[in-house]
Amino acid sequence: MFPALSEKLQSALRNLRSKGKLTEKDVTAALREVRLALLDADVNYKVVKDFINKVKERSIGEEVMKSLTPGQQVVKIVNEEMTQLMGGFNDKLKISSKLPTVVMLVGLQGSGKTTTAVKLAKYLQKNGHTPLIAACDIYRPAAIKQLEVLGRENELPIFSMGEQEPVNIAKGALKEARKKGADFLLLDTAGRLHVDEQLMEELANIKRHIQPTEILLVVDAMTGQDAVNVAESFHQQLTLTGVILTKLDGDSRGGAALSVKAVTGCPIKFVGLGEKVTAFEPFHPDRMASRILGMGDILSLIEKAEASLDKEKGRELEKKLRNEQFTFEDFLDQLQQIKKIGPLEQIMEMLPGVGGVSKQLKKLSVDEKQLVHVEAIINSMTKEERLKPEIINSSRRKRIARGSGTSVQNVNQLLKQFGQMKKMFKQMSRNKGKFLRGRRGFFP
Repeated sequence: MFPALSEKLQSALRNLRSKGKLTEKDVTAALREVRLALLDADVNYKVVKDFINKVKERSIGEEVMKSLTPGQQVVKIVNEEMTQLMGGFNDKLKISSKLPTVVMLVGLQGSGKTTTAVKLAKYLQKNGHTPLIAACDIYRPAAIKQLEVLGRENELPIFSMGEQEPVNIAKGALKEARKKGADFLLLDTAGRLHVDEQLMEELANIKRHIQPTEILLVVDAMTGQDAVNVAESFHQQLTLTGVILTKLDGDSRGGAALSVKAVTGCPIKFVGLGEKVTAFEPFHPDRMASRILGMGDILSLIEKAEASLDKEKGRELEKKLRNEQFTFEDFLDQLQQIKKIGPLEQIMEMLPGVGGVSKQLKKLSVDEKQLVHVEAIINSMTKEERLKPEIINSSRRKRIARGSGTSVQNVNQLLKQFGQMKKMFKQMSRNKGKFLRGRRGFFP
């Protein structure tokens, strides 16, 4: 996430960490690089100026300069100020005292409103809610159809009334939500190529009649400072309650994420991190700041693992490792478990010291392809071969290589690595189970 910005900020602060004693000149030089990195990331100029001033004021204080680790203290200050810049805390959806809670999604065309409506509904459903999505975009060709298809694919209820007036569709959806007992109603409204008077009047009309609890602006993070300008325009007309940033996994520079709260006062509530419906999560400013500065995001990684991994399979695996019964079947199952958490690049980005380092992430993308090859090789084995790899002779290796679209060398390499892995597990289990007892948390 924001690899260019992360790399530049980490580079600027690295020199401070290595120094036993800091001078005001050292801090000024480092913050000059931080300032250039933020401006290059398309962060609002005024926001950058205020941010640098706050960090400098705190960093050249007596408490920091005379501390045993002044460099670390400055990094801590940058982290804290960046967290505050993005909102300070996770701003959750407000729940209406009178159900359903109505969430109105607004934005320009192409920002990903319809997909975001489905992602938000799926997120709510996963957390025990019963959402209903209303198709209020009657202008974009096939918008209603797209929403209905996505609804069917993800087992989400969709309300539509064809091409009637959007305000009437919203009213009808509200009645339907109350009738069905839905506790959330998401209004997927129409967008335009740019902000215009007709669009704002229509949205204001829906707001006046429906009185939504939340009005969330969906903006494309890849548009940088333009996203902030759009947020300002919508906020002036509709009084937004929050923002959802989409395509944060793309080539976004970070300007929108770091500027939108400071410029508009609207908190970022959610972020979209990919095309999958599950690639959607609440926005945590503190975790985002840590990831940008290369400190990782262990909390989010744990949450993803807990939500995705099968605990029962984890217990079965631990038992097999204790009894030295680990097979290719188990290995394949573990690969598939890891894939449930998310792309390897995103997982590694959450680990301290890895996130934001572009050279390392390029290497990781190669590793992900290798995982695909490993999976193909195992899938090309028979059931017996997976359970008893020792029977895989020369002719079987050739067959497996042909079936997986790889080479015999790749098959040999995997068999060798698997043999080494089994030896390692064997040694661990013989050590009176100390390793497994001490690392129960590793397994799902």
